[in-house]
Amino acid sequence: MNEVRLEFRNVTKRFRNPNNANLESITAVEGVSLKVKDGEVVSLIGPSGCGKSTLLNLASGLDQPSEGEVFVDAKRVAGPNAHVAFMLQKDLLLPWRSISENVELGLEIQGVSKSERNERALNWLRQCHLADFAKHFPHQLSGGMRQRAALARTLVVEPSVLLLDEPFSALDAQTKMVLQQDLAESVKVNRKTALLITHDLAEAAVLSDRVLVMSKRPGQITEELVIDVPDRGNPLARRQHLVDHIGQLMKSLDIGHLELGAAG
Repeated sequence: MNEVRLEFRNVTKRFRNPNNANLESITAVEGVSLKVKDGEVVSLIGPSGCGKSTLLNLASGLDQPSEGEVFVDAKRVAGPNAHVAFMLQKDLLLPWRSISENVELGLEIQGVSKSERNERALNWLRQCHLADFAKHFPHQLSGGMRQRAALARTLVVEPSVLLLDEPFSALDAQTKMVLQQDLAESVKVNRKTALLITHDLAEAAVLSDRVLVMSKRPGQITEELVIDVPDRGNPLARRQHLVDHIGQLMKSLDIGHLELGAAG
């Protein structure tokens, strides 16, 4: 059995009511338990506001659960965790740094030597098809290329767990499809472990080994879909695998805003 990289144990998270601190707190997620094994990609889908991003924040150590515990590599997450890397919807590249320097940022913070930073950054820029743009600046790149750079920056620190919060949602359909394939290849070749948030069912099918469906707030995991197509890079086969589930799933959970997406 593969080693568990990320685990939530009966996690509940409550927030104070932002409009009135005297009112009852808001429960974002309740009693969530899940495991993500080494080399596995798991997607979270569900209606807006069901607590998906809350779970990623808890996994990263940016927030703490009200009840329950979160573990990365069998160690309880008690604060920001160097073994976890976060990729968001926006690339957040620093405009005054070159693409290579942006990719090196996490390594620089970790105190890695300049020569090793350069070598590792260039390696990931090659894998993300950006080696020829290492000395360019963010404003000189397209949106898709900037997201590739953000992906390289995320992977270069060699995290135990990738946390991906709708990383391609702002891109056009064609660019999104290409980057989905790039990410699928990268996580497969480098055996990366990831927890992905998406509203695109086709994206979940293309990238994931399992899809976890969450209910309306307070978010709970209500269903697990196992994507048993062996080739993570075969979007048509994976999309077809989910077709039989989609209608009933959307009807039962009232999450009709989820997208089929352009998987191939």
